[in-house]
Amino acid sequence: MLPVDRRQLGNVKGELLKLTKKETADFQLWQKVARTEETEEQNNSLLTVMTQRSQKRRAEETEEQRNRGLSEMAQRGQERKAEETEEQRNSRLLDMAQRSQERRAEENRTKEWSIGKTRRVT
Repeated sequence: MLPVDRRQLGNVKGELLKLTKKETADFQLWQKVARTEETEEQNNSLLTVMTQRSQKRRAEETEEQRNRGLSEMAQRGQERKAEETEEQRNSRLLDMAQRSQERRAEENRTKEWSIGKTRRVT
């Protein structure tokens, strides 16, 4: 066996300690990755179950039930429209008219710009 001095022994111990720390850190990282993958698998499994349940409910829902739901939605829309006061209606129509005027003005500016550009070129 070769003689080993204290300095060499210290260096070897230091290197061994570094390797041990690195291996421990690597092991902890792999554990974390494994837990993350496990969580993703659980989430995917849960989403699959939820989707299957939703599809099953839809399949069991009759056409009559679907029509009833659509009818209720339409009725709520009509009720909201009926509750709109004349002032609100006028305000909404005024907004629509103003947006229309702004759009026309923008279209006219675009046309004028393109006409002016064409005249300069010729």
